[in-house]
Amino acid sequence: MIAIRPGPLRNAALVCLLTLAASGCGLSAELDRESNPEREPTPTRTLTVEPPPRPSAPPEPSPAVSGLQAQDCPASGLRFHADRGDGAMGLRAMGLDVTNCGKKPHELNGYPAITVLDSRGVPIVGVRTVQGTDEVSMAPEDPGPRPLTLEPGESAHASLYWRMHHQDGVYLRVAPEKGEDTVTVRPPYPLDIGPENILGTTAWRPSEPR
Repeated sequence: MIAIRPGPLRNAALVCLLTLAASGCGLSAELDRESNPEREPTPTRTLTVEPPPRPSAPPEPSPAVSGLQAQDCPASGLRFHADRGDGAMGLRAMGLDVTNCGKKPHELNGYPAITVLDSRGVPIVGVRTVQGTDEVSMAPEDPGPRPLTLEPGESAHASLYWRMHHQDGVYLRVAPEKGEDTVTVRPPYPLDIGPENILGTTAWRPSEPR
């Protein structure tokens, strides 16, 4: 066997390849200097995360709605407040509080009287309010009525339950019990209750300390 030793031609070819590689790197660097003479680093793109969309605002109230609860203590001495509500699997819930803002004790023994109104302050036809929660599917059990005496500054709580529907109840016309004076309150968010639906209410209970 005859061994072939690298000759001058092969060495010369290797030197040429190395020279071309070096000159190529130098050419790339030179082109980079010409396009960016100050040698500032090329900015990198950053990923911008958009915040989640905020829920749509409830409809604007109509100035024609009558009986809206005043900012100060109403003449009845009772002030109502509806919370933001909650919902899961089609069942909706909302808390309703009544506070004795007057100077005399107030007796309660039963259920709030509620009428659901649309954005114009007109009752939604077909919505039926019932005492208790038996007619609202999956709603918790109503503890039942008990006599309460609200001293000035004390509060009572009731819960409202309904099934989801595609219409907004923007206002609630509320009385502490059926036959008593009503006021109109606006919850933070509408009730998606719709016609031919049932609003179940629990009885008044003492409010939990906060």
